[in-house]
Amino acid sequence: MTIRGIDVSSFQPEQYDTGGLAFVFVKRTEGMGYTNPRASAQVAHGRASGLVIGHYHYPRIHDGAAADADYFLGRLGADLRPGDILALDWEWNGQTGVSNAEADAFKDQWLARARQKAPGHRIVTYADRSNWLTVDQNSNVGDGLWIADYVTAGKPRIKAKWLFHQYSSNPVDQDVANFADQAALRAWANPAAKYQPFPGASWFTTGRRSPIVAAMHDRLVAVGCNHYQSSRNKDVIGPGDIASYEAWQRKFGYSGQAASWPPGPTTWAKLHVPNV
Repeated sequence: MTIRGIDVSSFQPEQYDTGGLAFVFVKRTEGMGYTNPRASAQVAHGRASGLVIGHYHYPRIHDGAAADADYFLGRLGADLRPGDILALDWEWNGQTGVSNAEADAFKDQWLARARQKAPGHRIVTYADRSNWLTVDQNSNVGDGLWIADYVTAGKPRIKAKWLFHQYSSNPVDQDVANFADQAALRAWANPAAKYQPFPGASWFTTGRRSPIVAAMHDRLVAVGCNHYQSSRNKDVIGPGDIASYEAWQRKFGYSGQAASWPPGPTTWAKLHVPNV
């Protein structure tokens, strides 16, 4: 099962279409001399739309990996938040004199530098199919591979395990992520989080099956809001979850429509559902 996203750069507007999307990767920097002037606004727009945020860097191989990584990270500022993903756009089009060995070593060194400077963040590597198959020698991609291959979404022509697949550039760069839903992506992106991030009100649909639902069930029972008939299929959203969560919201003084399903971010944060 996959979820949809896009990646944007200065060629896209600040207020891009987020309909049906779960994530966005925003180009931040290129080499040590370019910063996307729209990046902060594009990140803010994606965050306001409830998307998981990724930040990516296009390298200049001859700059050196540490210097390139430092330039990228130094320009994220307050835009970088827990749960954001970092990405190396491992390409070097038009850069003369770059050998395959040099490009491969750059990748490994850049990933190590980013890990050192930004601990706690997932770091992935974007590669087109050609570079992945002919230049990469050790399959080191950090926390995951973001593969570009313009074929059917979710079916890139590689054998390696991938997390993100860029399958089209029309009308924008379009991607899918190999996660069951946005909540699963959000939890993966923030492994240090003690509690499950709020997955968004639209996530709480009757019949949804997820370990997050089971964890919520257990917490509602633990805090004395047990309106369940049984604990069978406790990982599936049903009427017991709705009644139990509405009881939890009433505990905080909410009433009427304000206390009704679905959950909101304030009461969800206070429920302390463990990150599963």
